[in-house]
Amino acid sequence: MSYSARLADTALEASVVGSFSRVGYEIRRHVDHWEPFTPRPGATAVVTGATSGIGLATATGLARLGFTVLIVGRDDGRTRRAREMIVAASAHRDVDYVLADMADLASVHAAAAWVTSRVDHLDVLVHNAGAITPTRTLVSPGVDVTVASQLLGPFLLTRELSDTLARGDTGRVVTVSSGGLYTQRFTLGALEDQSGPYDGATQYARVKRAQVVLTREWARRFDPAQVVAHVMHPGWVDTPGLRASLPGFARVMGPWLRTPDQGADTVVWLASAAPARAVSGALWLDRRRRHEHAVPWTRSIDPLADQAALWEWCAARVAPARRGPPSPGSGVARFVSP
Repeated sequence: MSYSARLADTALEASVVGSFSRVGYEIRRHVDHWEPFTPRPGATAVVTGATSGIGLATATGLARLGFTVLIVGRDDGRTRRAREMIVAASAHRDVDYVLADMADLASVHAAAAWVTSRVDHLDVLVHNAGAITPTRTLVSPGVDVTVASQLLGPFLLTRELSDTLARGDTGRVVTVSSGGLYTQRFTLGALEDQSGPYDGATQYARVKRAQVVLTREWARRFDPAQVVAHVMHPGWVDTPGLRASLPGFARVMGPWLRTPDQGADTVVWLASAAPARAVSGALWLDRRRRHEHAVPWTRSIDPLADQAALWEWCAARVAPARRGPPSPGSGVARFVSP
């Protein structure tokens, strides 16, 4: 990296707005001379939350590179339409889908069984499903829906697909987090605290911080010769989810928001680029590793202990998940021939 590129990146990081907006994306793309994505024909990827926004852009980008793409969505109509959009935009027909609610552990377990029944190896697993929930909503096993859908569900899906990932060409797990993680210090108790008023944006940021902690633990537990784990944040992206959950922010920052394709760029790069196979457990933005903390009070006293505690906490809560049949209507468009 040149001195001018480092200087530009440092200035962007310090500004926050410049870093997270489309300005940061465009400047870094030019000064770093980003290479085109690497085609990976024959590779297989699973993408959750792929019906709109960053997930849809990620699935489309991977399909353009020749991946067989399996998308996970909750609604049959929306997921079927997403599959059709990906095929049309990529001119690639190896796109399939399964219905699963990432907050419903039995549903996640069934989706994992569906994947393993259809592919003998998995190269990339992208965890993108997630949204800010305005009110506290408890789901089985007695946790908030934000925690269930963006932490427990992805944990279970990763665990169930670990063997399939290990059979891929260095399997990669990529979790889409958020810049909101920088506002929170990891505290395990906060994830299940049901006392006091509920703030959906704060709970979302807590879970996004927890995703970084969990990614480091997955990286520690995986054999890096078989599977690597990454977590990234996409900056501020103009998505239906952002407009619905933070309409004021979306309205004010509208001209500065990134497009879904820009938000998905680092996800697709992590899924396809050779350098992403050489490191595990890192946080990324705009194809660069990033510091996990912007302010000192979010740092942990014992990061390894936090990682182990969170992994065990997740494992205990997903244990009751039972295997069941795929959701009705799933996989309707299975591997349609060109």
